[in-house]
Amino acid sequence: MPGYGIASAEAGSGLLPWAWAEAKLLSSHDYWLGSSCPDGRPHLMPVWGVWMDGGLWLSTSAGSRKARNLLADGRCTAATDDALNPIVLEGLAELRIGADDRSGYLDAMNTKYSVDYGLDFLDGVANLLFRVQPNKAFGMLHEDFAGSPTRWKFAPGE
Repeated sequence: MPGYGIASAEAGSGLLPWAWAEAKLLSSHDYWLGSSCPDGRPHLMPVWGVWMDGGLWLSTSAGSRKARNLLADGRCTAATDDALNPIVLEGLAELRIGADDRSGYLDAMNTKYSVDYGLDFLDGVANLLFRVQPNKAFGMLHEDFAGSPTRWKFAPGE
């Protein structure tokens, strides 16, 4: 990264493996979700979520600003709750309405957050389920600011 004093890949920097990023995505308690309002204003909110099947899954009230933003324009960003050793995703949020998707998400969320929500929680009317499919991700280690910054790119559908 020119201008930041960060070593290039050719310089033998300590690029991070995707397995490290996935472990961070799995263990993050909260995530920061960035979306855009219809008038272009940015919107950033903390959310609960689960990393599964190569995407970040989250639910939200159908009337919330983030739901309305994602329904109008699914392009978004999401980041883990660790600002020192972050993973930042850039991707596309898709509304998921299938029973298998809802059931799988609820099983994972109930386990992760020690809650007991049933299928009625994600009724598709009051609460919606989204899956953020990343197209890019970025991660770094605080202790190795100059050597660890790593970017991953994903082909559509990965």
